[in-house]
Amino acid sequence: MDKRQSIASAGVEAATALRPGDRLAALWADTEKQCFDAGAAYLAAVDQFDGIATAAARSAFDRATGLLHDASAAVDRFYGAHRDTLEQASAQFAATPRLVQDALTEADTARSTVDEQYAAYPSLREAWHELDVATTQLQSDQRDPVRARQHAATVRERAAALRAAVESAPGRQHEARTALSSVRTRIEAVRTRSEGIAPAFSSLLREFNAKSSADLSHNERSSARHIEQADEDLRAARSALDAGNPEHSLELATQARRHLADAEQLVDAVTDRVRLLRAVKADPKETEDKIRFKLRDAQQLALNRGLVAEWGSVLDAQLARIDRASTALTGTHPDYWSYLQDLDTISDFIAGVIERLRSSH
Repeated sequence: MDKRQSIASAGVEAATALRPGDRLAALWADTEKQCFDAGAAYLAAVDQFDGIATAAARSAFDRATGLLHDASAAVDRFYGAHRDTLEQASAQFAATPRLVQDALTEADTARSTVDEQYAAYPSLREAWHELDVATTQLQSDQRDPVRARQHAATVRERAAALRAAVESAPGRQHEARTALSSVRTRIEAVRTRSEGIAPAFSSLLREFNAKSSADLSHNERSSARHIEQADEDLRAARSALDAGNPEHSLELATQARRHLADAEQLVDAVTDRVRLLRAVKADPKETEDKIRFKLRDAQQLALNRGLVAEWGSVLDAQLARIDRASTALTGTHPDYWSYLQDLDTISDFIAGVIERLRSSH
């Protein structure tokens, strides 16, 4: 019974560790208790009647023997019902030491592929470090089969990442050269585009209310700073490439691109503002009419959903807000920008009401 119990118990322990949500341990508990009770009965009989041949002794040993027989049969039934799960789990646990050793060997193999001339590349250093961390965790937990299997999988992933970094290292030089050429071309293109800021801003001041461009007054200077910074990054990237560090060169190229993207946004903000305000000036009511149409849709939706009592006055108030927004269009230089901002705020509010109306049923 002891031998059968040990085999089954080990299988249950392995299966439970591998699948914590499994009910196998709960199912095994009653059978295991039956084994413990039978063993206790046998030990009690031995302790009390060992070497004694009396009716009471025979009765105690007969009872213990019956309990042992029944417990053994219960273990066999349990094992037979769950044989595949138990044997598979036990096999997985038994294979864990080999799994650990294979992962550690794979890690050593990956490290051996690192060429000394690329060893200083950040991608290789990072991949090597992450592999070391995973290996240390595996070695620390190799006596815990569940954690060991998890860490072994991580080690294999990190080893693959290091091999991938090694494979890509030789192409970094060409990648960096191509990136620097691309950044240089983009710098010139953005610098050319930035030349349009001054005349565009001048048009804003000349054609529209001063408030329409107040938030853009520093765009030309800020854009120029970003372009200068991109130029500095490009020079530093060239130096890094010449020094044999193409990955740092690529990082600097990426940094330069971010500065150029910021510069472009600053340029576009001014030129787009001119186009937007000219379009509103040409037809001030177009945007307003769209908002009024949107408001009517919201009012109709409230009516259809039977929610006029809840939302009717709220939506009616938006009509008054639209009327007030139009008061900005007065004087020699109407404040079209404030007009548009007010309408955008009203539009967003109406959109929020429509969303709530649609989700009310």
